[in-house]
Amino acid sequence: MGKKTTIIQSAIEVFQEQGIEKTKISDIVKRAGIAQGTFYLYFPSKLALMPAIAEVMVAKTMEIVKRTVDDQADYPKQFEQMVDAIYEVNKEYYEILAVIYSGLASTEHIREWESVYAPFYEWISGKLEAAKLEGAVRQTIKPDRTAKIIIGLIESTAEQVFLYAHHDESEADRQKEEVLDFLMHALQFQTVK
Repeated sequence: MGKKTTIIQSAIEVFQEQGIEKTKISDIVKRAGIAQGTFYLYFPSKLALMPAIAEVMVAKTMEIVKRTVDDQADYPKQFEQMVDAIYEVNKEYYEILAVIYSGLASTEHIREWESVYAPFYEWISGKLEAAKLEGAVRQTIKPDRTAKIIIGLIESTAEQVFLYAHHDESEADRQKEEVLDFLMHALQFQTVK
């Protein structure tokens, strides 16, 4: 593992234990086993870590979603699998996600959010474009814009359950059902012959 990756992983652990405000760079470098000057070669401040931590989580989310979504399934099933996977990521990593959101929201790095999510948006946009070409979704869909809306919808509703509420599994299931129902109607999935 490279030094930058070690710093990011150490920061995630320390932020989770102590919170962002209480964490000092010295805590992060101690955990990483590096000199403080090495930290500054990669990041100008502890809050500058937030986009890098977000990138790690977006990559992890994409990895889990891609592994979960069966490309051979029909499009409604693929989107159902995607919703399930994103909910599972939010359930499993809610502490890290809370760190990212609080850290990004308190800095100018919030502007980097779109570029961090760009690969995920592109992947979903590709799914939508393929579904559109096959006549499986409504033809007026704008795949690039709709991909952003879909990610926002799924993650926001998952966060409502896992980040802000008390991990109520039945509420998570109800929330997922509502999201899927909404997506099915919004995308107007059609049976492809």
